[in-house]
Amino acid sequence: SVSDPVGTVRLAIFQSAALALIPRTLARLREHQGLRLTVTQREPETALLETFARDFDLVVAEQYPGHAAPWHHDLDRDALVQDTIRLAVPAEWEDIRTLADAADVPWVAEPNRAASRHYAEQTCRQAGFDPDVRYETADLQVHVALIASGNAVALMPGLMWQGRPHPSVRLIDLPGAPRRTVFTAARRSTTDRPSVLAVRAALQEAARGLSRDD
Repeated sequence: SVSDPVGTVRLAIFQSAALALIPRTLARLREHQGLRLTVTQREPETALLETFARDFDLVVAEQYPGHAAPWHHDLDRDALVQDTIRLAVPAEWEDIRTLADAADVPWVAEPNRAASRHYAEQTCRQAGFDPDVRYETADLQVHVALIASGNAVALMPGLMWQGRPHPSVRLIDLPGAPRRTVFTAARRSTTDRPSVLAVRAALQEAARGLSRDD
């Protein structure tokens, strides 16, 4: 049929979404033998621009509360999932019960250009302090390792805990239970392409399959 998804879809995605969504998405795409999906890890702000510039066909990006992701007029957005942002602390640091309690301990955060870094700094400032960021990396699995080993704290999105135990990390709710929005974006000229529709549908199915205790 002419509507069968064929060809290559170039997808850009950031790390925590890739860990949670890509294995499930690929499983759902196996039935489409003519469809080839390539996946590249990219930071959301860069990936949105590169999708607008036709370097990618589809992007999975994120938006933090009060921090709008860049808008490109030719990109169509479709929400995938929202996940809760919490303070993650080493399990043995029992004296930390609120965000304000983390004012004097080491933090790990993403680089300055990342929306998550800006969000973390603003959230801490609203709690009355600037975070002591001693460790800076875009790799959230390193964040988890530093927290679990008793070396730092961080604000972490719920998708990082999908499919993995976190017995060495304690999660503390933040005031107002803030949630990050994860969404897909594609150029409006390609949104009716069968291959793009198939990948977007698979991503939506993968997101619906996530646990809701994030």
